[in-house]
Amino acid sequence: MPASRIATRIAATVLASGAVVAAVAMPASADGRDRHDRHDGRHSSIVIGKVQADGGRGRDDHSNRSLNAEWVEVKNVGWREVNLRGFTLTDRDGNRYRFSHLRLDGHSSVKVHTGRGRDTDSDVYQDRRREIWNERDTATLRDDRGRTIDSKSWGRGGHHHR
Repeated sequence: MPASRIATRIAATVLASGAVVAAVAMPASADGRDRHDRHDGRHSSIVIGKVQADGGRGRDDHSNRSLNAEWVEVKNVGWREVNLRGFTLTDRDGNRYRFSHLRLDGHSSVKVHTGRGRDTDSDVYQDRRREIWNERDTATLRDDRGRTIDSKSWGRGGHHHR
């Protein structure tokens, strides 16, 4: 076989191998996930859902009722239960809420309220005495090892969900 034909076959094989490698190494943004939400893959079924900042639409009078009208929803969009023990939810100013004892069933959610109340499967309370979620803020959810699971911003320059 002539050397030029051998070189052509080798080049064709190398190019075909490169196409396979490129298809396998496709970036995460091409798999349908939003590039602005950060997931580590391990807990990708846990996401930040809706946000109700600044005590909602009512009067912001620093009452417990006003504080509890402010919340961030954490959702499990997968089928399997996830233990949130040790997960943290923080705002832009560094305020932090640590989940201590919550297992979130598949396809369910929990609202993390700012004020005081009795924790249930669908509502937990930070026991704070002042608002923390501003009209322009970012909520960041981290797992029990401190890895960022999801982050959501709202207000000017972000997406606001009510």
